Amino acid sequence: MTPAARLSAAIELIDTIDAQRIPAAKALKEWGTAHRFAGSGDRAAISGLLWDVLRRRASSAWIMDADTARARLLGMLKLERKLDAEQIAALCDGGRFAPAPLTDAERAALTSRSLADAPAPIAGDYPDWLDGYLMQVFGDDRVAEATAMASRAPLDLRVNTLKAMREKVLASTAHLGTMPTPWSPIGLRIDLAADARNPGIHAEEDFIKGNIEVQDEGSQLAALLSAAKPGEQVIDLCAGAGGKTLALAAMMQGKGRLIATDHDKRQLAPIYERLSRAGVHNCDVRTPKGPNDTLSDIHASADLVLIDAPCTGTGTWRRNPDAKWRMRPGALEVRLKDQVEVLDRAAALVKPGGRIAYITCSVLPPENGDQIRQFLVRHPDFAVVPPAQTMTVLWDKAEDFAAATLQSAEGLLMTPRRTGTDGFFVSVLKRQAG
Repeated sequence: MTPAARLSAAIELIDTIDAQRIPAAKALKEWGTAHRFAGSGDRAAISGLLWDVLRRRASSAWIMDADTARARLLGMLKLERKLDAEQIAALCDGGRFAPAPLTDAERAALTSRSLADAPAPIAGDYPDWLDGYLMQVFGDDRVAEATAMASRAPLDLRVNTLKAMREKVLASTAHLGTMPTPWSPIGLRIDLAADARNPGIHAEEDFIKGNIEVQDEGSQLAALLSAAKPGEQVIDLCAGAGGKTLALAAMMQGKGRLIATDHDKRQLAPIYERLSRAGVHNCDVRTPKGPNDTLSDIHASADLVLIDAPCTGTGTWRRNPDAKWRMRPGALEVRLKDQVEVLDRAAALVKPGGRIAYITCSVLPPENGDQIRQFLVRHPDFAVVPPAQTMTVLWDKAEDFAAATLQSAEGLLMTPRRTGTDGFFVSVLKRQAG
């Protein structure tokens, strides 16, 4: 397919998503099935165009002064791909499979309109109802922060230190263009161009041997900040597919007791194979069975309970821009209730002197600082560990990392703009001894 034909395909897909109100991933899959002639490079390029349109949906429509599939694509090419009017016109020449030529109005919009006077939710590409929350946490920087959350994320890998060292894996994955992550001492990063395909990590020898796992650097850091140690009793209370469970296991060096559980047993399905591949032998996976509490034998004895809390996922908009526009206020209310429940459950599991690591992939204050303040009222025997005390895992980078994050009395916040990671909030809470 020509670059112009890919634009036409992307417009078709956007129209389909609008008309049928279906998730973008489903639309892409159905399009690929119906257009088997399209090669893997074509599918990757079209997918990249679609995701970029979703990332910049509001601002692109504003630039073009029209909210149609075509207008959003044209506006995105200017804002995200940095093409000028002449370059866009060359792609939209009306030739075979190409979009129709630019109208005078479209050319004028591409030439003269900007985001200078756009409202914050338009310029930052996020739903209007979230503006107050983003204002609360970012103030006048909310457009810049949200814009960074609308850019494509790199592909990050975590080196499994149970099996390998970063220097060795860096060499063996050089053909993928890996480089060390800026902050995590166990991370590798692959920067991806706008239309690049994700490399087939699962087919790499290092992945098959369990030397690496796909994990955003922010998620790696969140696990590291929990400071799990060899010999401790550690509980991953919302383990899901096991990404942070694997990170905890490596930190514990195979020593101690690690328990992974989740309220939804379906989420746990991939964890068994991942633990086996990673060489983890000290993890007990507990699958919920009926009304019985899977942790009924744990009575205030855990050294660490890690909560990868159910949340709105606003910090992962770079990777899932479709979710940004599908999110409704009711989803936040549900998540807040879930977070209260899991925090209170964790409090009963922690021994005196033990700690809770509360983590969200959200930037919204109600899920982060507000949630911690309410927890401390309910559980006055806990106190927040100052973020500076949790950063020793970063060695010589701790001071720079601290300066990059947004810190509060309740914890720290990483964002794409500040730390180059997904958005993660981390609060470590210690139960007072005695």
